[in-house]
Amino acid sequence: MDIYRIKNVAELLDGNRYPGRGIVIGKTPDGKKAAAAYFIMGRSANSRNRIFTEKDGEVFTEPYDEKLVQDPSLIIYAAVRQYRNHLIVTNGNQTDTIFEGLEQGKSFSEALESRCFEPDAPNYTPRISGMLNFGKGDFTYQMSILKSVDDEGSDCARYTFDYPARAGLGHFLHTYVCDGNPIPTFQGEPERVAMTDDIDTFTDQLWNALDAENRISLYVRYVDLQTGKAENRLINKNK
Repeated sequence: MDIYRIKNVAELLDGNRYPGRGIVIGKTPDGKKAAAAYFIMGRSANSRNRIFTEKDGEVFTEPYDEKLVQDPSLIIYAAVRQYRNHLIVTNGNQTDTIFEGLEQGKSFSEALESRCFEPDAPNYTPRISGMLNFGKGDFTYQMSILKSVDDEGSDCARYTFDYPARAGLGHFLHTYVCDGNPIPTFQGEPERVAMTDDIDTFTDQLWNALDAENRISLYVRYVDLQTGKAENRLINKNK
């Protein structure tokens, strides 16, 4: 059935000028590594004035030019953090919400109950999150999207997806369907995507599939399931 078809990420992004921010999580075809990727895009000067930086294994968005910052509230945050055997990846400061929730003994979905979509009417950008849970030489993962129930931002709909890690399979969740005004929110389940064994191949594939005008930064991490060793790639359009 077509709903179980695994697509190349480039196929999904082909011709799409603005899928927004996106998370990909999956397992390499050889079954040896967990993979996680996060990218950001931007249409406004404020959104485009960003880079990714990595500090002690955590990834942050930071201004490229401090003098051009207009509103840092929704664009500056920790995107990737590790808590014990959990790797957290999100498109906003809910990364810290999940981290703090885990410290308090909450689950991934419980931690996100205090959050909702971003207050950026009329787009009401969804908050998308992912978490990899490592153990016994393997992992499972969860993804979440918090989005408005209507075009007025009157309430929040919460969706959580739980996945076993399957060799060669990943899931792709992004904030928007495509460009627009207002920008249409992502619909349905995370999309099924094909993973690759080589981190450079996957990084290039994803970066090159993003619209060249609107892409800003990409971070990819592969984790060896036996040794726990991590390999990372980071691309910033602003250099």
